Amino acid sequence: MDDLMASRTIGADHIALREQVLAELRRRIVDGDYAQGERLTETRLADDFGVSRNPVREALRVVEAEGFVQILPRRGAVVATLDETAVRDLFSVREQLETLAAGLAAERANAEDIQRLRDLCDEARVATEAKDFGRVAELNSDFHRAVIEVSGNRWLHSISAAMYHHVHWVFRVGAAQRAPHSSEEHVRLVDAIAAGDAPAATEAARLHVEAAAKAALGQRPTA
Repeated sequence: MDDLMASRTIGADHIALREQVLAELRRRIVDGDYAQGERLTETRLADDFGVSRNPVREALRVVEAEGFVQILPRRGAVVATLDETAVRDLFSVREQLETLAAGLAAERANAEDIQRLRDLCDEARVATEAKDFGRVAELNSDFHRAVIEVSGNRWLHSISAAMYHHVHWVFRVGAAQRAPHSSEEHVRLVDAIAAGDAPAATEAARLHVEAAAKAALGQRPTA
């Protein structure tokens, strides 16, 4: 019995370590610590994180599947590049998911939901004024996840989970320029949701995604 408990503990620790390495690897890519096109070897990452190569290898497999890393011939793992095609594809999906979520949220939100969304808007405004753009990027993703949760559609929540790592990545690149406008657009979206006006919320979400896409594409070279 003791041996069984020990083996479970070791397994749990291993999973926790893998998840920690994965989260930190994602964070460094999103924040630009590892630049687009930069080579990432298992040995280097193991040294950076102070771990063995095994959890690094597992984390690289996950971020490759998520699209943060590409495996190239003769180079190995490199940080993916946010080219025009990748950005357009991301925003195309965002428009479909977020407009649907906004309309449903307007129909289903209660007072507690509205307050949660307003609190996130307030936190983002404070972070923007403080020029803490890393925090603004986190709050941007938190806000959109919250709208999807308020929509009450579990399929939207499941489908969008991986996407928001990339939303964070794209937003972080141009956060200093985009943050004030994004904050105002979020407030308009919450006002429509609070009014229970599904068409207005849907349109506010569409205009927000459209503005975000224009900003993102304006700061990237074409592919």
